[in-house]
Amino acid sequence: MEIEFDVKITANILYDYMMHHTYTKLPGIMGSVAGVLMLVLFASGRQPVCLIVGLVILLYLPWTLFVKSSRQALSTPAFRKPLHYRLSDEGIEVSQDGAVERMEWDGMFKAVSTFGSIVVYTTPVNACIFPKKDLGDARYKVIEIISTHMPSGKVKIRG
Repeated sequence: MEIEFDVKITANILYDYMMHHTYTKLPGIMGSVAGVLMLVLFASGRQPVCLIVGLVILLYLPWTLFVKSSRQALSTPAFRKPLHYRLSDEGIEVSQDGAVERMEWDGMFKAVSTFGSIVVYTTPVNACIFPKKDLGDARYKVIEIISTHMPSGKVKIRG
């Protein structure tokens, strides 16, 4: 089983990835809870400082992730051109301008889906990002290959 495709990593794709990565971890969840609690305190006690603090907590992280994803998309040379991926029984191969990197399935950390992408983490913080818009109908074959080669406990992909 094998599939090849090209993807273009944009600021929006990076933002989607960063938001998912951040808000599925304890600090992101705790920040959201703290922000909502501040808004609840404002609603019950009408303390303007609670409103301000709650809004800052809830809006700061998404804004900084937006800025970071925009900067990273512009400053990373690999994101200026499409990346070519080949998924096979051996693993994932990514290439660009003659440079090739291969990663075996055994070394993959986990696979998830975000609103706009299928993400295969190669480490807890590094990942191969496959934008759904670039995959088109091939998305289902990509999901099948990932699900076939990774343990089910590591795969959390929704079509």
